[in-house]
Amino acid sequence: MKAAVDLHIHTALSPCAEDDMTPNNIAGMAWLKGLDIIAVTDHNASMNCAAVSMCAKERGILVIPGMEVETREEVHLVCLFPSVESALKMQELVHAALPDIDNREDVFGRQLIMDRDDGIAGCFQKLLITAADLSVDDVFEKVDLLGGTVIPAHVDRESYSILSNLGIIPDYLGIKTLEISNECDLQVFLNRHSHLREHNFIKSSDAHRLGDILERSSFLELEEISAPCLIETLKKRRL
Repeated sequence: MKAAVDLHIHTALSPCAEDDMTPNNIAGMAWLKGLDIIAVTDHNASMNCAAVSMCAKERGILVIPGMEVETREEVHLVCLFPSVESALKMQELVHAALPDIDNREDVFGRQLIMDRDDGIAGCFQKLLITAADLSVDDVFEKVDLLGGTVIPAHVDRESYSILSNLGIIPDYLGIKTLEISNECDLQVFLNRHSHLREHNFIKSSDAHRLGDILERSSFLELEEISAPCLIETLKKRRL
């Protein structure tokens, strides 16, 4: 079956996201836009995945628990997991590797932990938009052990991408799927990076605002609508 997806959405837990990126608002906007599957991928955190998942389930939408990890090399990696529990285990590893720097709300914005009713359960103190002391290799290894998959984020951008910061996509990582920005022209990108033609590409919104969540424009062919099936599909050479 063909599923409309957006696999890179931030909640109000990410300080650079708007405060109205609440669980119910995200689920409601995804429903209005006709999406079947979304992924919650806050910066270095997964604390709002459960709340969004509960809200989305009521609207018939599957949520893939995830996070956008910033590595030691300042590479952004979208990490997707089969369950909230596995995402939270990765969060523990990432938080232990973050520098001991408090968030400054007046500079970066609030980091809101929210419940399923959009209530504020707390504010996360440690700054999330910074690099964890984990390498790209470390993240791939740890996510794989938790049954998840890693998609290098916005590889078309000139900052915080695996191409811009490493210059290459290491073959030994076995990467099959790359994320491009919604505004990216894939053919133009491949004309510049012809060596990447054998990879799968998926467009995601990287939404920090409700209006930026994708319409029905990015699709995956899946045997079933489930997190394990989606993860295994993204690991294949051809989608």
